[in-house]
Amino acid sequence: MTKVNIIGAGLAGSECAWQLANRGIEVEIFELRDDNQKTFAHRTKDFAELVCSNSLRSHDPSTAIGLLHHEMQKLNSLIIASALENKVPAGSALAVDREGFSKYIEQKLLATNKVKISRQEITSLPTNSQEKWIIATGPLTSQNLSQDILKHTNQQHLAFFDAIAPIVFKDSINFDIAWKQSRYDKGNGDDYINCPLNQEQYFEFVNDLINSEKTEFKEWEKNTPYFDGCLPIEEMAKRGLEVLRFGPLKPVGLTNPHYPKSAVGTPLKQRLEKPYAIVQLRQDNKSGSLYNIVGFQTKMKYGEQQKVFRKIPGLENAEFARFGGIHRNTFINSRELLDNFLRFKKFPNLFFAGQITGVEGYVESASCGLLAGIFCAEEILKNNKLSKQILPPLTTAIGSLLAYITSDPQINQNNHKANPTIALQPMNVNFGLLASLPENVKKDQRKELYKTRALEAIDDWQNNLTKLLN
Repeated sequence: MTKVNIIGAGLAGSECAWQLANRGIEVEIFELRDDNQKTFAHRTKDFAELVCSNSLRSHDPSTAIGLLHHEMQKLNSLIIASALENKVPAGSALAVDREGFSKYIEQKLLATNKVKISRQEITSLPTNSQEKWIIATGPLTSQNLSQDILKHTNQQHLAFFDAIAPIVFKDSINFDIAWKQSRYDKGNGDDYINCPLNQEQYFEFVNDLINSEKTEFKEWEKNTPYFDGCLPIEEMAKRGLEVLRFGPLKPVGLTNPHYPKSAVGTPLKQRLEKPYAIVQLRQDNKSGSLYNIVGFQTKMKYGEQQKVFRKIPGLENAEFARFGGIHRNTFINSRELLDNFLRFKKFPNLFFAGQITGVEGYVESASCGLLAGIFCAEEILKNNKLSKQILPPLTTAIGSLLAYITSDPQINQNNHKANPTIALQPMNVNFGLLASLPENVKKDQRKELYKTRALEAIDDWQNNLTKLLN
């Protein structure tokens, strides 16, 4: 049987390998990271290392990302299985212990006895190979491979900056000021650590962010735009004095238990006054020793981060396990280059998967790898014939996301705006991508209907896949 080669052992590559191996197909994963070589954003050689946040966002199926979680779970996703096995408290979000998450994935893949890992860099597209290849190198594709992809696409890559939030040690947080509570007491009710700011402290903090010393970009990076879903906190601050209070620092749904104690002797009205803004920290590892500062992606220099973030009440003595950072994220124009099955039109033996295709986010990337694995498996098992029946329906989160990046012809029937002539921009999954609901559905019923319809459709599609692949 044909062997499949995957370039990249990230979220998409790992998920893709799992789907292929579980269908009896031999897989070799090529990964440039080893004991001596890393990218400028990775710290380990582990499979599916989470470079930015440790959160896979909401697990609630009435949200678009949560719905994608549940669809993937039904489709035997390794990434979601590992996240559930290694989850840490995070309210309604699915956050994970990073190390346990990666180790679980590697162990499960190697236990299939179908997956081999080769620690070497692939520097060019294997266009002349008789085997099938899946490029899942993600936003940190090596310069050599990026240049070769560019040569074969005859167009510039699109790119944007993606930022990393800092992580602090829990035992360095001052709990005489900070407290544990989830917004609106979701999850276990105390999954986040909260640091309150009054109005004066908040205004000073915003000013410090705007005037802090930032990382200088190289000449070729200067015109690279940010992805709006992951803006550096100082970029958000520049958009308006109150922007952060309506974003990551919103004070709603929380009650500071320290106010009655710390304000003894002040008038009752002031004593019970709510914080003007709140900084939240989310658990980053299973033991609970590390917490990342939610929404604090930044391009500030390390010394500036320490100075500015230690002004936050409760973090005045914070010790940082990792400072925030920033990296360039590169993707191809999938609408022009790929067919509906994620195959490179110019060289159909090549598939692309993950963030390099224009999806944005951990789960979205993994879902793209999942689909690439299924499509590649059917092509092999059906003697290089792919059926349109294998495309997931547009009533599902996973199907609508695929249609967004590949401009499936069905898309025009559902009022989607994806079009090969329109510039592709990175996209998180959202309900706006799914096939339209009937106009008479009330607004407060829409999310529930999206969820119900999608989960029924994914069950039907999964049953159809089983028939097609047997």
